[in-house]
Amino acid sequence: MALEIRTFQVTFDAHDPRALSTFWRDVLGYVHPGPPGVEVPEGTDPLDAWDPFLERVGVPADQRNDASAIEDPAGAGPRVFFQRVPEPKTAKNRVHLDVRAAPGLQGEERMAALEAECERVVALGATRVRRSEPDPPMSHGFIVMEDPEGNVFCLD
Repeated sequence: MALEIRTFQVTFDAHDPRALSTFWRDVLGYVHPGPPGVEVPEGTDPLDAWDPFLERVGVPADQRNDASAIEDPAGAGPRVFFQRVPEPKTAKNRVHLDVRAAPGLQGEERMAALEAECERVVALGATRVRRSEPDPPMSHGFIVMEDPEGNVFCLD
């Protein structure tokens, strides 16, 4: 019996789902999907269509930032969902994302590409935690980061 392949989404607990989804959209090159049944004009951020849609369907203003999502525009990567939770982050992530920022590169060229990506994501609101130097054959080097809400991820 062949195992059926499953799709999945990655879910983040968040204090501010809209802001965190926007950060990750810009890091990953993803997009916010538009509201169901709403035609979003070309060149318009689909995220801007959500508040009027939620108001129209009766969602109270204080609940309109309870969730947000981003999707891979090519449809290859998983959907990423952000849900508001009342409690703050209190411990280290048990799962984290590795953002592949230097595929196929090695040595100084790889680390230079990771440093350039680190600068880009810091400008988006990330925090640099530490750099791990290449240690072949077990590690090609990576940079540990935190997103704006303190979730750890790696530039790899």
